Formats: sequence, C-alpha cells, structure tokens
Amino acid sequence: MNRPTLRVAVAALAIALTGFSAAAAAADPAPATSAAAKQNRLVFQVSDAEPAKWNLALNNAQNVQQDLGPGNVDIEIVVYGPGIGMLKMDSVAGNRIADAVASGVKVVACENTMRNQKLTRQDMLPAISYVPAGVVELMRKQQQGWAYLRP
Repeated sequence: MNRPTLRVAVAALAIALTGFSAAAAAADPAPATSAAAKQNRLVFQVSDAEPAKWNLALNNAQNVQQDLGPGNVDIEIVVYGPGIGMLKMDSVAGNRIADAVASGVKVVACENTMRNQKLTRQDMLPAISYVPAGVVELMRKQQQGWAYLRP
C-alpha cells in the first residue's frame, strides 16, 4: 500500500472509530464509565497470502491497541482464502501471530477454506480460533457495529 493510500486508510479508521464512539455515547444513556461505553471493536479481513499484508494487519492491530489501550478495544482478524497459509504451523508470520494473540487479538481461521485446502486443525498454529465461514463472520461483525478494515 503506498503512503497516500495508507494515510487515507488511517484517517478513515480514525474517523470511523471517533464516529462510532460518539454515536455509541449519544445512544447509550449509561454513565461514560461503563465498560460498553469504553469498548471499541475492530475486525480485519486478511485473505491475501502476502507477508507484507500480514505484517500491515498485525502492525495496525498493535497500533490500535497502543493508542486505545488493549483493555479498551476488541480486535479480531478473520482469515480465509489464500491468507489461510499464514496460519499454518510453518508460517513465516507465526511468531508475530502468536504475539498478537498473546496481546488479546483474536485470530480466526475459516473452516470452509481449510476444508477446501484439505487442512486440519493439527496443520494450524496452536493459538488461533476457528469460524465456520470467514465471510459470514465478517458480515456478522459488521452487522453488530464492528469497524471493518482490510489492509
């Protein structure tokens, strides 16, 4: 991703997170100290096998946690299609993915993709989670008000 495109994506995320937070505060009469009022939710789509895309997604997740505080944001990375290879045991991104999971980022693999590629859970990194269909997971998260990013 070139720098102008990255700047636009970061600006859009900032606007989306600000807008979501303001809308939630206006709609929720609960005190501002409630956990729901402080919680931000962000879902990433990773469907590319390129290590650079993976590094960007992991960097973005880490930056959001640093800016908002890990306890103030739920982050999920949904992986399907060619991106599923980065969740295999021999992944070049395996250590970074393990670090992300340890910091509270949920990384989920699409079982449809795994079935199509004849992969089992034993082929995958140990710390990840699973969903039946990655695209459906993304759709549901967006319906629940999660901010969506595709690096």
